[in-house]
Amino acid sequence: MSKTPSGHLLDWLRDAHAMEEQAEKMLQAQAARLENYPILQEKIRQHLEETRRQAILIRGCIERHGSSPSGLKDTGGKLMAMLQGLGGSLMADEVIKGSMASYAFEHFEVSAYVALIATAEFCGDIQTRDVCAQILEEEKAMAKWLAQALPETVGLFLTRDSTETGSAKR
Repeated sequence: MSKTPSGHLLDWLRDAHAMEEQAEKMLQAQAARLENYPILQEKIRQHLEETRRQAILIRGCIERHGSSPSGLKDTGGKLMAMLQGLGGSLMADEVIKGSMASYAFEHFEVSAYVALIATAEFCGDIQTRDVCAQILEEEKAMAKWLAQALPETVGLFLTRDSTETGSAKR
């Protein structure tokens, strides 16, 4: 049986909530491990606060539809983030792989919010559309910042990796 557009909207809002929960865990782990890249660490911490607020906003959209976030999806997202963080911590170039993964994840979030905005508009849910549009701009801004910061981060990593022992990784 196919779902109604509102049913899809609710499912995708739950997915977005789980995505933000996953992002929170990933950002938390990344910020805690970044020791020698203070500018990147500070930006990650700022986006962590945005991400926490975004999860609250999405929860509000879900609750306006008379439902609640999916505990299973949220737990699955958190588990994935934990495994990603563990895997990243084992790499000699953790800061670079983490930056690349963050950039890719931001674009995944951008696409999710573009779809949510279109679905909310289709359903006539202006409040959800506006919340998602606000979050979309924050995700785009973070993706842009990461793209602009990556060359400098790579340069710092390469310099440190060739001249210092152990400080380049994170």
